[in-house]
Amino acid sequence: MKSRPIQQAELRLNGIAYLFPAYLIWGLSPVYWKWIAHVNSFELLMHRTVWSLLFLCGILFMQKRTRELVLILKTPVTLALLSGSTLILALNWYLYIWAVNHDEVLQASLAYYINPLLMVFFGMVFFKERLSRLQVIALVLAGVGVGYYTFSMGAFPWISVVIAVTFGLYGLMHKMMAVLPLPGLCIETLLMSVPALGYLVYLHSNGGGALFNIDPSTDLLLIGTCLVTGLPLLFFTIGTKRSTLTTVGFMQYIAPSCTFLLAVMVYKEPFSIEQLTAFVLIWIALACYSVDSVVRHRRRRRH
Repeated sequence: MKSRPIQQAELRLNGIAYLFPAYLIWGLSPVYWKWIAHVNSFELLMHRTVWSLLFLCGILFMQKRTRELVLILKTPVTLALLSGSTLILALNWYLYIWAVNHDEVLQASLAYYINPLLMVFFGMVFFKERLSRLQVIALVLAGVGVGYYTFSMGAFPWISVVIAVTFGLYGLMHKMMAVLPLPGLCIETLLMSVPALGYLVYLHSNGGGALFNIDPSTDLLLIGTCLVTGLPLLFFTIGTKRSTLTTVGFMQYIAPSCTFLLAVMVYKEPFSIEQLTAFVLIWIALACYSVDSVVRHRRRRRH
């Protein structure tokens, strides 16, 4: 009979085994979108939505969880909230694809560095959560970082901020709903797929559209957009159930770090000393946030 500490350690390792590939896929996803950059960003969004719906429905069917979809569809309030989150998610997906395919990978990376700190701010505003001293310092440093970026570059990083805000609002809305991530996303893609499918049919009926009109590799990449969306989410949902929140919190930086390295090392996007200074301020803010998360987690375990 295994002792409890050994069982917990094995469970954490099992969780990391799922979380790591999830964050790695998200972090390296710009490579995928670059491969298919010859397709219009809006059309890519439509394909991502439709193919993701088929993928997610297939997962729920295999897990025998289709009843959860029916329950959501029978709950008008939840369905209304999911309709709102669907619009926010669609904007988030579109902006991310657009940013990657318009050589703004660095701003996409910055967005997901900002996001954890934005969630702390949302917790203070919407749930009246009291901030610790380290959290206040983290928020101030992040604000200074974004402000310095704006002042030094002469342009507000609107792509980063809008991506971060939409993803933060999406998480906030789901916190207010009693909906599990997988069936919730499935309903959202269902709601998006109705106009998406209509748009794609319209394109093809008028002799346009990328699917079956360019080359077989483009067709496979369009269909494969479901894997970039659904596969990491599936890994993430399994991994979070088998990991502590502290582990999830630390590992979430894998994705933007991979994206950052791609932008600077692979795609050679301009990266000035001013941009580096702004990123360093945000990294310090994230370090403060992470230390605070560990301290809080240890205090809860003691009690």
